[in-house]
Amino acid sequence: MEHKGTVTIETPRLLLRRFTEEDIRPMHRNWANDPAVTEYLTWQAHKTVFSTKAVVTDWITNYARPDFYQWAIELKLVAEPVGTISVVRRRDDILSAELGWCLGKLWWGKGIMPEAANAVMKFLFEEIGVHRITACHDVNNPKSGRVMQKIGMSKDGILRANARNHQGTYVDMVFYSIVAEDYFAAHPTESVASSD
Repeated sequence: MEHKGTVTIETPRLLLRRFTEEDIRPMHRNWANDPAVTEYLTWQAHKTVFSTKAVVTDWITNYARPDFYQWAIELKLVAEPVGTISVVRRRDDILSAELGWCLGKLWWGKGIMPEAANAVMKFLFEEIGVHRITACHDVNNPKSGRVMQKIGMSKDGILRANARNHQGTYVDMVFYSIVAEDYFAAHPTESVASSD
């Protein structure tokens, strides 16, 4: 893999970019403080903006690493972030990256996450050189699985009690993936509109 870090990626409706300190309050307001958003996640909704600040500050620090991928999903019409998408796990030995995402509920069902995920997937396959991209979701959260299907991933299977949610409960996880051969067969190779 040729790591390039969190570069800016533009789509018709979105700007995928690095977080800044100015994003702390919008992130807290738009999704991080909402229990409906974090219901199936490993972290609890932030009770205060200071929790959000700690997370964003950590991300900003990690942007110095070329192998760190954490994008703010800025909806151009709103001009502030409405969610996030990132590489949550990586295995350089097999050129594999696992995606994770989170979106404010005001923007659910509008095709925003498939648009963001397709752009990140294109970047990872065509510019970073990954061979396999994966994603997973709590078996009780099939809406997340529909995003995975929409971006061309195939269901690999279910691993029982493979994670714990923020309540500490063991949950079964549904895994999806797409490999480079399938991606390139379905997508003509074009360069992603990105910048450092």
